[in-house]
Amino acid sequence: MSKTVDYDEEKKKIIEFLRTFYQDSPNGTKEFVYSDQIMRIAQREQLALYINLEDVHNDYTELADAIRQNTTRYNTLFYDAVDDMVHELNGNTDPPVKDALDAFIFQRLYMDRSKRDANADGSGMTDARKKYPPELMRRFEIYFQCRPMDKLSSVREIGADLVGKLVKVRGVVIRSTEVKPLASVITYTCDTCGSETYQPVKGPSYTPAINCPSKDCIESKANGRLQMQVRGSKFEKFQEIRIQESSDQVPVGSIPRTMAVYVHGENTRRCLPGDTLTISGVLMPLIRSGFRQLTGGLVTDVYLDCHHIENNRNEDELNLFTELTDEEIEIVSRENFYDLLAYSIAPEIYGHIDVKKSLLLALVGGVDKNANGMKIRGAINIILMGDPGVAKSQLLSYVDRLAVRSQYTTGRGSSGVGLTAAVVKDQFTGEMTLEGGALVLADRGICCIDEFDKMMENDRTAIHEVMEQQTISIAKAGILTSLNARVSILAAANPAFGRYNPKRSIEDNIQLPAALLSRFDLLWLIQDKPDRELDKKLAEHITYVHMKGQQPASTFEPLDMNLIRRYFAMCKKKQPTIPEKLKNSLIDTYVKLRKESRVSEDTTFTSPRNLLAVIRMSTALARLRLADEVEKSDIDEAIRLMEASKQSLRPQQQTMQRSKDPMDHAFDVVRELFAEMKENEPGLEMRKILNKCNQRGLDDDIVHKCIDHYTNLGLFLKDKHNRIHYSA
Repeated sequence: MSKTVDYDEEKKKIIEFLRTFYQDSPNGTKEFVYSDQIMRIAQREQLALYINLEDVHNDYTELADAIRQNTTRYNTLFYDAVDDMVHELNGNTDPPVKDALDAFIFQRLYMDRSKRDANADGSGMTDARKKYPPELMRRFEIYFQCRPMDKLSSVREIGADLVGKLVKVRGVVIRSTEVKPLASVITYTCDTCGSETYQPVKGPSYTPAINCPSKDCIESKANGRLQMQVRGSKFEKFQEIRIQESSDQVPVGSIPRTMAVYVHGENTRRCLPGDTLTISGVLMPLIRSGFRQLTGGLVTDVYLDCHHIENNRNEDELNLFTELTDEEIEIVSRENFYDLLAYSIAPEIYGHIDVKKSLLLALVGGVDKNANGMKIRGAINIILMGDPGVAKSQLLSYVDRLAVRSQYTTGRGSSGVGLTAAVVKDQFTGEMTLEGGALVLADRGICCIDEFDKMMENDRTAIHEVMEQQTISIAKAGILTSLNARVSILAAANPAFGRYNPKRSIEDNIQLPAALLSRFDLLWLIQDKPDRELDKKLAEHITYVHMKGQQPASTFEPLDMNLIRRYFAMCKKKQPTIPEKLKNSLIDTYVKLRKESRVSEDTTFTSPRNLLAVIRMSTALARLRLADEVEKSDIDEAIRLMEASKQSLRPQQQTMQRSKDPMDHAFDVVRELFAEMKENEPGLEMRKILNKCNQRGLDDDIVHKCIDHYTNLGLFLKDKHNRIHYSA
């Protein structure tokens, strides 16, 4: 049997904890954490009070466990305890007036004080406060925060046994509504007797009171009607967010589950779609009413009543701006740091240095420009095309892990709505709202799309606007809006016929329209060409990585992923410009590219977008140097990368000659000698045949076998002087 809990004793423990808990400050004094915060609450300088269960657990272990098991009840006890401490601090002084509700409370307390002065015992102040709902008089909020060592659950691990308990959940925000006012206490005034009535609201909906419950109206049978007083009512900020399991929490063969999270007060506006959150909250059943209650049966929905939000993605971004150590400064100051960064991208993958350098520029990004309202994007889009098994998907996967804000998806598993935005109905208001897709969630980041050629044509056209205008225009269900999608697209595509055919155009090989390919700044074709030396080195690299689990030793030591992220954050602060002296160089570059596209067999289309691509890559290279101006070397490197990408796309016919048999080769040499022989010559001397064949790299044994073979066939004749005659 569970023991009976004396909540009066629990309240005394809570007050003692709030008053006595302290931490040692850096200057050696005691810092009373919660007592100081309650003092600021009494002066209306602070609104939210977060109770860390780690602090409670250190001194009151049983109290911390009780809070975790019965959170709602202990939340009420903490409110009562802080109420008593605030009233004790304020004493007989009036609370500060900072808004309309403060003025309402001050007016009511002033009127009650007048009545108290008329009383002989002077006990009217306490009685006056009891007339009002405690929710109306409180101008503070109390929330609980789980301990760091508490179990971190996923959405699918939340079961019925956790209802009413404090849990810690991790997930990705897929939808976030606007912050709206939620009624906490409704104040009514009777139009007949003038008395005030208060209605505390529990839950997302309520039924307004109509008839006046005062004694005067009941005795006089006046049937007074209640009128809502907005200035005297209390509203709190409310926001609903929906979180989804992250990809690493979803079992194989399952779809990610979602959960609604109700956020109140100061916890609102803490996240955006795409953020990864760790939420401390209470699992609560969702009360249904009306028709939904009849149709719902025995099934009850649940939601998470949020107490504390830790935005992991924001924390990661804040950690990026920490200062570099002396050792790290020495690393980034090297002359070959550009090559070292490129090598550090997917170091387990052999080769593809120029491809890795282009991925490096995509991660850093160029500089956005807004000229007279026309936006020119700075994001760099790249597509990797090529034969199967050249590590395209591995490169995409590494970039997805390296980028601070990224999304990874595949072509066949993505729809146009899943990439852009879906229109869903808000369960509270019934209005149509937007739920962001992969491109919206990856805003100011990078979106990796594998199997790009497998996308449906209708879905693929949805990203045309994103790749150039960096926005998503929506016109659905009466919603006309434009969403930001400032994202770099990194795509991978396989040839339509299994292997890349150099005789066909890029559009035929990849089955992608030219309008889409022109939006990519760099198009890399990675072909799997047989080459003995290269194949041997690649096989040695693959076997070493498979056996050792790491890349083999080389001249470069790959950089730590956290250091790369922090360096990228430093680079993105720079906004390099192109000086006037480099203008002619860019113009000459574009004219040269256009001329080469006309006279060469290049199947790609050269347009002004190629010039913009060079500018974007030049500014990205300047960012990598932490420079404020683009230099000639940056433009040269950008042009070199573009030329390298175009060179990879040019058809290179492999004159693969079938290796001949050495005897056939010797026979060809003999035929050549017979063709050169004069008419009066009696025959070919064996010595002459051997010398000629030796010059071609053929051994004497091969030559004798060839002569004997074709002599037995009757094609050659050998006389007594060892001369060869051609019988034909």
